Amino acid sequence: MSRILVTGGSGLVGKAIQRVIETEPEGSKYGKQPGEEWFFIGSSEGDLRDPAATDALFDKYRPTHVIHLAALVGGLFKNMKYKLTFLRDNTLINDNVLRSAYTRQTSKVVSCLSTCVFPDKVEYPLDETKIHSGPPHESNFGYAHAKRMVDVMNHAYKEEFGCNFTSAIPTNVFGPHDNFDLEDSHVIPGLIHKCVLAKKNGTPFVVSGTGKPLRQFIYSIDLAKLFIWQLRNYDDVEPLILSVGEDEEVSIKQVADAIVKA
Repeated sequence: MSRILVTGGSGLVGKAIQRVIETEPEGSKYGKQPGEEWFFIGSSEGDLRDPAATDALFDKYRPTHVIHLAALVGGLFKNMKYKLTFLRDNTLINDNVLRSAYTRQTSKVVSCLSTCVFPDKVEYPLDETKIHSGPPHESNFGYAHAKRMVDVMNHAYKEEFGCNFTSAIPTNVFGPHDNFDLEDSHVIPGLIHKCVLAKKNGTPFVVSGTGKPLRQFIYSIDLAKLFIWQLRNYDDVEPLILSVGEDEEVSIKQVADAIVKA
C-alpha cells in the first residue's frame, strides 16, 4: 500500500498531477496504481512553516511517498521586494517537510526546485553539477537560495541517514489553474491576461521589451506525468532537470503571437 502526499496540491502543478492521476486509466503508466492512495493538500490544511503543523499533517496522512510542491511563490516584482520573506518562508517549509518525512520514515520525497537555482552567469547546456557554481540572479535571490538548500539537504539526509530524497528542476510551467494576476504572474499567463484586456478594451496589446529573448516552457500536464514517472522510477539524489530541448526554445514574440492567434 502506497500513500502519496502532494504538498502544494491546490497549485498549478499539484492540480495537474491530480488531473492525470484521476483521468489516466488505472494501472497505466501515469494512472493510479492498484494499492495507491493519493492526497492533495493546500495551505488551508496546515501551515508548513510551522514544525508542529507539518508533523500533524504527516501524522494525519501517514505518507509513504511525498511530492513536495508547496512554496511561497510570486512574480518578478514580489521576489525583488520580499527577498528575506521568500528566503525564510521557503527555507522553513522545505526544512519542515523533509524533517517530518525523515522522522515519520517516509520512503521517498521528490521536491520541486526551479531553474532559478542555476547561477546567473552559467555555461550552457545546464546540468545538475552547475547548481552551486555561482550566485543566482539577484532578482530571485531569496527564492533561489531556499530552493538550492533543498538539494543540499537531500544530499545530507542521504549521506547521514540513507534517505531517498531527490528533486526535480522544471523549466517555466504553464497550464490550467495558472496565476493570471498581472503583477504576480509568469510570462504566459501574464501575456494572456494582457491580451484579453486589450481585446476587451479595444486597446493595443503591448509586450514589454524586444520580444527576442528565448525561453523554454513546459505544459503542466506534461510536467505532471514526469513527476509521476520520477516518483516511481528515479532514485538518484541528484536533481532531475525536467525541460524541453534547446531546439524547442521560443522567443517572447512567438509566445505573444501564438496568444493573439488563439
